[in-house]
Amino acid sequence: MTTAIAEPEHFDFDPSETALVVVDMQNAYASKGGYIDLAGFDLTGAEGCIENVRTAIDACRRAGVLVTFLQNGWDGDYVEAGGPMSPNLAKSNAMKTMRRRPELMGTLLAKGGWDYDIIDALQPQAGDVVIPKPRYSGFFNSMLDSALRSRGIRKLVFVGIATNVCVESTLRDAFHLEYHCLMLDDATHHAGPQFVRDAAVYNVATFFGWVGSTADFCSALTSDAKDSIDA
Repeated sequence: MTTAIAEPEHFDFDPSETALVVVDMQNAYASKGGYIDLAGFDLTGAEGCIENVRTAIDACRRAGVLVTFLQNGWDGDYVEAGGPMSPNLAKSNAMKTMRRRPELMGTLLAKGGWDYDIIDALQPQAGDVVIPKPRYSGFFNSMLDSALRSRGIRKLVFVGIATNVCVESTLRDAFHLEYHCLMLDDATHHAGPQFVRDAAVYNVATFFGWVGSTADFCSALTSDAKDSIDA
């Protein structure tokens, strides 16, 4: 068993039964000219998040931790975004941005487009799992739960964008599906002011899981690998 420093208690996990969940590291959420940028959200801090996500991914691949990418979006006609009575159509900032700027229709979060693509710096590799998702939570109408359970995964480590929306939504659902969840605070990026991030971290640490850092999690993986070699 491996132990990572975390709050409110340290996080114990077996790397072979753990997955790194990389949430929505797409051009839409992490690149200038993507949906988040066009919708008016601040991308400050996204670059640091990307570097920490890459560090976590590299450490997990070396340690045999399953790397799972979530990819948010819909078909080009936005049928998957919901029918006329769907609250998603009313509340989605991507949809609101396209209604405000009709010339963007068919470009934001549309499968097959640049906005939908995972950023170049974090491309999936052989052995990674990529799960499309049509809503904030990666567990809603997706194969995520099946992909994890069929591999014996019981512990999840979360990184990605946005801390307060897709990351927290997926982590909450994971809690209700009986997964133990660790969020790496410095490997997530929040959409909104600082208090939004603080509230998300408080909710995770108090009610739904554990919160740690990229360095402490990677250190735990490195220590576990060294102990295995020494044994």
